[in-house]
Amino acid sequence: MEVIKPLTALGLMSGTSMDGVDAALLVTDGVDIFEHGKALNRPYDMKMRSDLRSITGRNAIKDIKQIKDIERKMTLFHVEVVSELLDFAGLRAEDIDVIGFHGHTVFHSPEEKISVQIGDGDLLAEQTRIQVVNRFRNSDIANGGQGGPMMASYHAALARDMEKPLVVLNIGGVAKLTWIGENGELIAFDTGPGNALIDDWMMKKHGSNMDFDGNMAASGKVNEKIVSLLMKNDYFYKKPPKSLDRDEFSQKVAEQLEGQSVADGAATLTAFSAQAAATAAREFLPKQPKRWIVCGGGANNPTLIRMLRQRTNASISAAREVNWNGDFLEAQGFAFLAVRSLFGLPISFPTTTGVPHSMCGGMLHQVPTLIKEKKTR
Repeated sequence: MEVIKPLTALGLMSGTSMDGVDAALLVTDGVDIFEHGKALNRPYDMKMRSDLRSITGRNAIKDIKQIKDIERKMTLFHVEVVSELLDFAGLRAEDIDVIGFHGHTVFHSPEEKISVQIGDGDLLAEQTRIQVVNRFRNSDIANGGQGGPMMASYHAALARDMEKPLVVLNIGGVAKLTWIGENGELIAFDTGPGNALIDDWMMKKHGSNMDFDGNMAASGKVNEKIVSLLMKNDYFYKKPPKSLDRDEFSQKVAEQLEGQSVADGAATLTAFSAQAAATAAREFLPKQPKRWIVCGGGANNPTLIRMLRQRTNASISAAREVNWNGDFLEAQGFAFLAVRSLFGLPISFPTTTGVPHSMCGGMLHQVPTLIKEKKTR
């Protein structure tokens, strides 16, 4: 596209927490945000969560047939989510200019130049009749970047008129920090665990998908010795840009939490996530932020927010307190990045992913042209 103009984009995000798909509408030209549209979440059922978990990690990605089968099933789930959001918003497919389709990350190892997101862009475009941009991380990884975090440019657009420096902390399965300086400088990296370790612990020990409202952690006691041991991992003192796989700390956590009660384990893992973010800010930010804005699922966990306040001694606001829809920021962000991709604007930067220069990214999947067969008499 040659003329940059506002487009209506639909963003889709399936996070490493494996809780479901977020979908959101956004009107943007990839620089400014003109309108936040409707948004919704559709949870995965237990079978889909189990399927995704079965192909997560280094060994699982070797079974190509299994991956393809689950990829198709997951993509068709996204098709249903698109249809549901359009109905909810009173729109038709022709009202949407592009879908930003993150897919689902099953393995992430930037040191090996590998970041695998499943999701069939051609199938999604064919079924929805809307062009799709996906594979946002591929070019970044191929050029020596970390393949994430990817939301820095969207966070900067949202925070354009706010006092800076500030931090946006997106707590999904993994926690990701964006620092925005007084002159618009950007730094972004994964701080460490977010919700994934807590969710896995709750499923294993309690049979629930998550620690709802942080209630289990609130009833437990933090084992600070375990937190300190977990924080000795070299990752926390490695200079950014840097990023993490969802399961980076899983084995060590399992060893350390052996014998802990459900509540004490949840409290300790919640403190671990908070401490990792606090350490990241202390070690790597050029200037401490005037405020933190927390989004993602972790923003809905009062115990995690309380621990974050205690360990950062900073002013911390949930996204909703600044009129951001924190539950759907990543879905909106991938709508934003899809538009940037169409216009050839950069989506990753040396200080956010470690690429040598600002880069565009994403793969475009056009709607297949319908071929009308001539009928012979």
